[in-house]
Amino acid sequence: MADKTAEKPARTQGDPLRGNLDLLILSVLAGEPRYGYLIQQKLEEDSGGMVSVQAGTLYPILHKLEAERLIRSRWERTSGRGRKWYELTAAGRRRLVQQAQQWDEYARCLRKLLSPVLDSAPRPAEA
Repeated sequence: MADKTAEKPARTQGDPLRGNLDLLILSVLAGEPRYGYLIQQKLEEDSGGMVSVQAGTLYPILHKLEAERLIRSRWERTSGRGRKWYELTAAGRRRLVQQAQQWDEYARCLRKLLSPVLDSAPRPAEA
């Protein structure tokens, strides 16, 4: 029987992504409108399991983003039940692009600073 814990990526200490959930949620909504559960699924799927957002965390962020007019919502009835769908606004797309560019610069800086350490570290198969 395979060890399932070995398949999951390690979460980082201090969870640096937690303070950037706004950006991650905006990025998920850039593709197409989604309701809460679909947002949760997409975040987890696209992050390879590193980002898992509970409903108690997600919905307050969605409400905040809506209040800031970065996203908008609409109620739609599907399969006999009402769902609130969220989509990016033009202002949300501008914010997403701006923050994505900032994160890209930051990630390049980190890669440059950490490359000597990572280049000399044993690979997982070697450890």
